[in-house]
Amino acid sequence: MVQNLVVAKYRDGRMVKGVTYNFSADRKFFHVLPLSQEREGSKKGTEVMISELKAIFFVKSLEGRGIFPPHEILWNEEENRRSARKIRVTFFDGETLVGTTFGFNRSREGFFIVPLEKESNNLRIFVVFNAIKEIETLK
Repeated sequence: MVQNLVVAKYRDGRMVKGVTYNFSADRKFFHVLPLSQEREGSKKGTEVMISELKAIFFVKSLEGRGIFPPHEILWNEEENRRSARKIRVTFFDGETLVGTTFGFNRSREGFFIVPLEKESNNLRIFVVFNAIKEIETLK
């Protein structure tokens, strides 16, 4: 079973951090288990409804890297020209994310983007459609 470290951010500002084993872009909910409980062998987690979220951050570390100036941006034009689109997502709360996506399907709750920042703690981010104000394609 694949373990993913996640930070689920709700539209109202709440956050849930931990491990998930059952996230799927095709499902309406998933479970997050705090890391301390996961280490104790518990499999009972908090049920998280995707429709209530702003985004789900799949991360390297639950501690994050704090607030630092942006690091080097990764965008290799030759590598990404054929496959990924560079986009900017603006949420209703004003936060913006810049990354790449292979596309999105409105029949799902959201879609994945991969951050462009080389030193980002985020591996990928599942952004939820009903929290998005605007999606802009960048060059």
